[in-house]
Amino acid sequence: MLICAMLLTACSTGTTQNGTNTSGAGSSQNATTLAYASEIDKTTILTVSISADPDKWQAMLDNAEAEEYISADITINGTTIENVGIRPKGNSSLSSIARDETTDRYSFKVKFDEYVDGQTWLGLDKLVLNNNYSDATSMKEYLSYDIMNYIGVDTPLYSYADMAVNGESWGFYLAIEDIDSGYLARVKDDEGELYKPESMDMGGNIGQNMDGNRPNRPDNAPAADNADGAEQTRPNNQWPGQGGMGMGRNSGGVSLVYTDDNESSYSAIFDNAETKTDEEDHQRVIEALKNLNSGTELEKCVDVDAVLRYLAAHTIVVNLDSYSGSMGHNYYLYENDGQISILPWDYNMAFGGFQSGNASSVVNFPIDTPVSGVSMEDRPLISKLLEVPEYLETYHKYLQEIMDGYFADGKFEQTVDRLDAMISDYIQNDPTAFYTYEEYQAAVAELKELGTLRGESVQGQLDRTIPSTTAGQSAEPDKLIDAFSVDMSALGSMGMGGGFGGQGGMPNMPNMADGLDMETMQQAMEIIRTATDGKLTEEQRTQLHDLGLSDEQIEQMLTMPMGGGFGGRNGG
Repeated sequence: MLICAMLLTACSTGTTQNGTNTSGAGSSQNATTLAYASEIDKTTILTVSISADPDKWQAMLDNAEAEEYISADITINGTTIENVGIRPKGNSSLSSIARDETTDRYSFKVKFDEYVDGQTWLGLDKLVLNNNYSDATSMKEYLSYDIMNYIGVDTPLYSYADMAVNGESWGFYLAIEDIDSGYLARVKDDEGELYKPESMDMGGNIGQNMDGNRPNRPDNAPAADNADGAEQTRPNNQWPGQGGMGMGRNSGGVSLVYTDDNESSYSAIFDNAETKTDEEDHQRVIEALKNLNSGTELEKCVDVDAVLRYLAAHTIVVNLDSYSGSMGHNYYLYENDGQISILPWDYNMAFGGFQSGNASSVVNFPIDTPVSGVSMEDRPLISKLLEVPEYLETYHKYLQEIMDGYFADGKFEQTVDRLDAMISDYIQNDPTAFYTYEEYQAAVAELKELGTLRGESVQGQLDRTIPSTTAGQSAEPDKLIDAFSVDMSALGSMGMGGGFGGQGGMPNMPNMADGLDMETMQQAMEIIRTATDGKLTEEQRTQLHDLGLSDEQIEQMLTMPMGGGFGGRNGG
C-alpha cells in the first residue's frame, strides 16, 4: 500500500519535485525507483519540457563540444524538477552536428543532482535524450533494446519523448535511463560496480579544423561524470576521434584482453568507473579478465548466461559501433563479487549503420564469428565463451528464441508497423528532424525488408544451410541470402552534416566519400596506411571492397598524403 500511494503521489500531474534526496537505501528508495520506471514506458510517449535562460541555452549550443552543463528546469509528464544540469552529449555525432550550420539538434544528458545534491526524478539520477542521429527510421535503438529486453538482457529503460525548449517544440527524441546508480538500484539491488570502458585512442582526426585542432575545446574541458558526480577530464588533450584507429589488443583494457596485473594497463576501464571504486575492486576485475582470457573458471569470473543472452541479441541487430567492432566501445562492464558481464548501450548505429560495407554483409553477418575489423581473439568475452560447446549451444538456443518470438511469421514487420503507428505523426511534425517525412517512410520500408532478410539468414545459419562463420561464408558465398533489394543508404548514415574534417574536408576529390560514412572512411585510411610503397596486397584490397569502397575510391585514397588523416594533422 505504501508503494502504491507513493506512485500515485509521484505521478500526479502539475507537481514540482525539488531536491528530493534518495541517497538512503531500503523501501523508500525502491518505491521511488518504481515510480520513474513506470514513467519511462516504451508503449507511450514522454513529454519533456526544458526551461532555461535563452542566452545560456544558446551559449551551450554554440560551444556544444565542451559538453558543459547549464542549469535548467525540466518538466517530465507534468512533474517539474528545478535546477537540473543539462548538456549536449556524444562523440562523432556531436562533432558532426557542431560543424553543421543547419542544425542544433544535439543529444542531451540531464543530470538531476548537478546543482542540488541528492536530487532525482522519482529515483533516477540521469536521463539521456538521444536525437536518433544517422537513423532515418528513428527505430534502430528502440528495436535493439526491445530485442534485448525480449531475451532477458538487463537493458536500460527507454521511451520516445516529445521535447520542447522554452515553450517551443524542439524535436522527437528517444529517452533512455542512464546506466548509473538509479539503474543499479532498479536492476541490481544496489550491488556491484559499473565501468564504461572507453579508450582515448579512438581513431583519426575526424572533426578537426584546418590547424588539426578541435574548435571550442578548452584544455581539460569536462566530458563525462565520474563516480563522485564531478566531471572527468580527458588525458593528454585527446578527444574521441583523435589518435589511432581501432581497438585491437593494446587498448587500455577496452577489449577485455588480459595484459598483466597492473591497474595502469586497464586505464580505459578504471578511469571510466561509474561507481566509486578502489584498488580491491580493480583487482577483482583484473582477476576476472585473467581467468576469462585463459578460459579457466569461466562461470566464476563471468556471468555466462547474461553475456550469452546479450550476445545473441547484439549479434542479430548487427551493431558494429560496439565491443564486437573495431572501436571496441559503447558498452558497460558490470562486476559483482568477481564476476563480470556486459550491458548494452548506444544502438543508433545498429542494423548495419556502422562500417557494414553493404546490405549482404549485414543480412549475413556470421553468428559464430560475430566480430568485424578485429579477430575473435581480440574480443575474449565473445571468443572464450563461444569456444565452449555447451555455451555455444546455449547461445544458439537464445538466437532461436529470438527468431521464434520476434522474427518468425512476420513478427518483426508487425513490430515495426506498430512503432510506425505510434510515432509517425510525431516524425511528420518534428521541426528539427534530420530526415524528411518521405525519407522516414522509405527508411521504414527498407528496415522491414532488412529485418526480414536478417531473420532468414540467422535461421539458415542455425539450421546449417548457410555458413555461420566468416571463413565459411567466404568459401561458400553462393549459400548466402541475396540482399540486393535492400537500399542501406535509405536507412541513414554517419556524417549527415559538415563533411570530413570540418573546414579542411577532402578538397578536389568529390567522389571519394560518396556513399561512405566518416567511420568507414577512417577505417579505410588505416588499411591504406599499411600499403607498402603505395601498393596494396590482394587481401588489403579485398578488405577495402568489403568496407564498400569502389576501385576508383581506392585509387583516390592511395594518392592522398598520409600525414594527418581527414582535415588536419594527427591528433595528440
